[in-house]
Order: sequence, then structure tokens, then C-alpha cells
Amino acid sequence: MEAEKKYITSEELLKHNKPGDLWISIQGKIYNVTDWAKEHPGGDTPFLNLTGHDVTDAFIAYHPGTAWAYLDRLFTGFHLEDFHVSEVSKDYRRLASEFSRQGLFEKKGHVTMYSLISVAIMLFLVVYGVVKSESVLVHLGSAMILGMLWIQSAYVGHDSGHSTVMSSRGFNKLAQILSGNCLTGISIAWWKWTHNAHHISCNSLDHDPDLQHIPVFAVSTSFFKSLTSHFYGRTLKFDSLARFFISYQHFTFYPVMCVARVNLFVQTLLLLFSTRKVPDRALNIMGILVFWTWFPLLVSYLPNWPERVMFVLASFAVTSLQHIQFCLNHFSANVYVGKPIGNDWFEKQTKGTLDISCSSWMDWFFGGLQFQLEHHLFPRMPRCQLRKISPIVVELCKKHNLPYRSLSFWDANVRTINTLRTAALQARDLTNPVPQNLLWEAVNTHG
Repeated sequence: MEAEKKYITSEELLKHNKPGDLWISIQGKIYNVTDWAKEHPGGDTPFLNLTGHDVTDAFIAYHPGTAWAYLDRLFTGFHLEDFHVSEVSKDYRRLASEFSRQGLFEKKGHVTMYSLISVAIMLFLVVYGVVKSESVLVHLGSAMILGMLWIQSAYVGHDSGHSTVMSSRGFNKLAQILSGNCLTGISIAWWKWTHNAHHISCNSLDHDPDLQHIPVFAVSTSFFKSLTSHFYGRTLKFDSLARFFISYQHFTFYPVMCVARVNLFVQTLLLLFSTRKVPDRALNIMGILVFWTWFPLLVSYLPNWPERVMFVLASFAVTSLQHIQFCLNHFSANVYVGKPIGNDWFEKQTKGTLDISCSSWMDWFFGGLQFQLEHHLFPRMPRCQLRKISPIVVELCKKHNLPYRSLSFWDANVRTINTLRTAALQARDLTNPVPQNLLWEAVNTHG
């Protein structure tokens, strides 16, 4: 039977990596996913980023054991001639198999129930404080509680997006729409579109949208070459405006984070009302309409405009803690330019990720995502299991001489600001020519 197998080389497989011709290898078997990419629940971005390579590790990370049965109908009849599994991948696959055998991917605990109960209680307190009290301090406290509500609700939306909350896809979708669209005003469709790309292309400057914040932020001087974003399909121009903003990004980082939520609202609307194919577009729009009904109505109950502005800004400022956390996880880790390669998937996750160390009683605050590397390696694993597997991941990284970075929240902030400051100072280097403007000249020549 071995002699009857048909083989192609890695070079031949790599030719099938364009829209309309998408092939992948899983455990050395070649699959044509061109048509499946249009139906894939996670969208077509993972295929566009990884096709032309062996993607076994990524497939294992994102799919339960039942998914293997669906591969046969995509099989081309070819096998990869020079198929090779690295020692890192062997250990990773053994670890994933062992975790599956122990049932860690199914043991979800009661975290979601507790989170939803806390969200319901906070929502009651916010509404009661705004409607029933005339105290400015109570209104300010209500705004801060609303910020915490958004943080916890976003964690539920994140977990349900990874199908680690409910027992079925339908219930997970319901949890996503309620916790994401209805309560936070951020479309789960937008989140899945960007988040899947982030996981697959972790810290690729031109493929990971979570690092593409030109003209406001740049974590690497590679952005000064006006990279083309393969995710957004446009050039990230490093012009005089971008140079000006980036030159002071270590000062503007926290103020921008306080209003970063506005950008998420805008991105949600741009996607939902775009011509791009959006799964469950109508359902997502309905969820967004729910948010933009109750939130403005709640704010309108406040007695005057100064208090309304205070309420909105205070709630956004509290939520900025979550935005900052997400930046800490990746801004100061290793970056690269280009597509990820399937057979170094594990290494890319370790090099592009940073954990936040904290006591177990703070797990609720960080939503489990302080174990960012563990989450990236095993995205289907419920957050209540991540602390348990962390020592095992540490040992695996040590064995293969791969980085495992775990810093306190304070140290992670210091490291991130230093990364931004380094890029900012390099952006000020006038020997790197870029069209100037009068604002740039005034600030940097005289100030």
C-alpha cells in the first residue's frame, strides 16, 4: 500500500497558497480547503495565512477530536513527501493528547456562571445608582461599576468565542451575542474576525491586526517602512502625522487607552455595514442595536451634561485596564514580518507572548488571560484550567530553550512603555526622511 501513495514536496504544496487555490497538510496528508474556507466557522483568514504548509499543530489547538472525521472529504489523495515533525511539535501534540485524555478541555467549572451572575448584579447596581440616586459620587461609582461589568462581560464573550463556555455551538453563540454585542456594544463578528487572525499570526507585524495601530502606536521600527497590512489589505503609511504621534507614544499610551473603546465601536460598525461577508450579520446588528438603546437611555437619566460626560469617561477609563492588559501580553514580545509557518507554530506563540503573574484570587480580574501563552497554545481550554497547566508549559519551554515570560502587572507595564519609548525615540530621528509638516517642525525644532 505504501508504494501506491502519491506524494508532493513542500515546495509544490507552497504553490497552493492563494485565494481560489488553498491546500494544507495535516499529519502529512494534503487537503484542499478552497471551498471549505468559505464555510469555515472561524472564517477564511486562518487558511489565507497558513495554507501551503503543514498546519497540524494549529489544527490540534483549535479543533476537538470530532473534527478529524470531517477531513476525509477534503483529502486530495496526496501525501507530503518530506513530511517531518520537530521534537517541539511531538511534545506539544503529546501534551495536547494528555490534556484531552484528562478531560481538561471539557471541564469548564462554574466560572461562566459566576461571571454572568456578577455581571447581572453589577448591571442592577449601575441602573439603580443612576436612576434612584441624585448623588454625583454615586453616579461616579456606578460608572466605575459599569466599566468592571464591561470587562467581565468581555471575558465571557472571549471565552464563548473560543467555544469554552457552553456545551453547544448554539448556546456559545447566544452567550457571545448577549455578553458581546448587547452588553458591551462590540460585535462578536468583528472580534472573531480579528482575534482568529491574531492567534494564527501572533505578533506578525503585517498579518496580526492587534499590532497594527498606525498612526497612533508602533511597537517596531519595521512600521517606519510603511508596511502593507495583509489583514486590512492596505498600506500602513508612516507619514509625518504618524511620526508625530509615534514620537510621543510612551506618553500618550495610557490616555489613548482610556478612550480606546471608541475605536472598538467604530471598527464594529465599519465591519457590520461593510460589503465584506459577515457571519450572522443581522443577529450582530440586532445585538448592537440593543446596546445603543439601553446605554444612551441610561446616560440620559443623569441630571446634566457634565455628569453624563463624567459617567461615560469614567466607565471608559475603568475598562482601559483591560485594553492595557491585552497590550501588555504582546507589545513587548518578539515580532516578525511575514506569514506564520505552520511547522513553527508553537515557537511563534512562545516568542510573541508574555504572561502576567498574579495571585490566584486575581484570576477573575484578568479573566484567565494573564496566562496568555497557555491560552494561545490551548485556546479551547477553559480558563479555570490554565493555572493548572502553567507549570507544565513552563517545563516544556525550558526543555526546548524557548522563552516563557511571566512578569508582574507593574513590570509588564514598564517593559511595554520601554518598548514604546524606544520606537518613539527612533521615530524622531530626522535622518529617516519622511514628508514633514509645520506641526512637526515646530514641536521638534523648538520644543
